[in-house]
Amino acid sequence: MAAITLGAVSLPGDLRWSDEFNWTPVARSAEYSLTGALIIEEAVRQAGRPITLEAQSESQGYIWLERATLLALKTLAETPAWTGTLTLADGRAFVVAFREDGLTAAPVMHQTASSDLPTLPYTVTIKLQTV
Repeated sequence: MAAITLGAVSLPGDLRWSDEFNWTPVARSAEYSLTGALIIEEAVRQAGRPITLEAQSESQGYIWLERATLLALKTLAETPAWTGTLTLADGRAFVVAFREDGLTAAPVMHQTASSDLPTLPYTVTIKLQTV
């Protein structure tokens, strides 16, 4: 499977876009006027589509990222006003920024400092939005 890239960081191609269908590009509001008529307003949203990539797959269980990759993501997430290109494994590309709670991770196993530290596995959730 092809990789996913976020800026210059390469990620496993089987990260799951968990909220892909939980957003619509059309913003709608409806309210009643004083006469009782229904007023509906619609507009196309220009940006803000959430893209949440999760390190779990129904068929493969958890997908692990090495600590070195996680630290590269953390650097992006902590860069003020960072925006970059997210290219999914299927070739779709989006210009994105991290959301406020943009990166969470947990070690698969706890280990103190050792020569294996850069390759220790982590599960991760990456929360982005289109800009």
